[in-house]
Amino acid sequence: MAEKQYAVLGLGRFGFSVASTLYALGQDVLGVDIDEEVVQLHSHDLTHVVAADTTDEESLKAIGIRNFDVVIVAIGSNDMQDNLMTTLILKELDVNHIVVKAVDLRHGRMLEKIGADKVVYPERDMGQRVAHNLVASNILDFIELSPNFGIVELSVPEKFINKKLVESGIREHYGLNVVAIRNGKDIFVPPSPDRIFIEDDILVVVGKSEGIRMLEKET
Repeated sequence: MAEKQYAVLGLGRFGFSVASTLYALGQDVLGVDIDEEVVQLHSHDLTHVVAADTTDEESLKAIGIRNFDVVIVAIGSNDMQDNLMTTLILKELDVNHIVVKAVDLRHGRMLEKIGADKVVYPERDMGQRVAHNLVASNILDFIELSPNFGIVELSVPEKFINKKLVESGIREHYGLNVVAIRNGKDIFVPPSPDRIFIEDDILVVVGKSEGIRMLEKET
């Protein structure tokens, strides 16, 4: 996974979860929040953390927001106006890729109309993930990226243990890409093709839902 530069605007529960996960995956992450106390709290958790009013165009210019590959607007549901205003300013500044947290479909449509590249619905998506986890107990986490495409975290199938990644046939037989392997506190991003699967490995795979379902049956 090539390193990119991400900016996460709003370090509430959702925003910090996104930011810290990206950082753990080896990405360069700037966290931005208007609250100085929140910034101090997370000052050592991300690549950089700054206090700024994201509804102020000059503040966004000052932190070099146009230099980031992806900007995630994670401003809370209680500040819908700030969420919309921030997205509008980012669009006017010609930011490369804007991902925005929406409260509901009406809010999401408004964000799409003002130029958000991707709108996410954390509460709806969490419901899907919980349902998926209940049906497939071997699945540790699941995120639907589109109706037919997702990213899933699951325990290594027993049949793959002591085999190299390149020998597993995950790409050839299931059409999936292994983007990371986690074991305890160790994480391999991207994993070497010669990495030998061991017990307690957790795989993070991306691909079509059909392939994910096929791999689920192997665990």
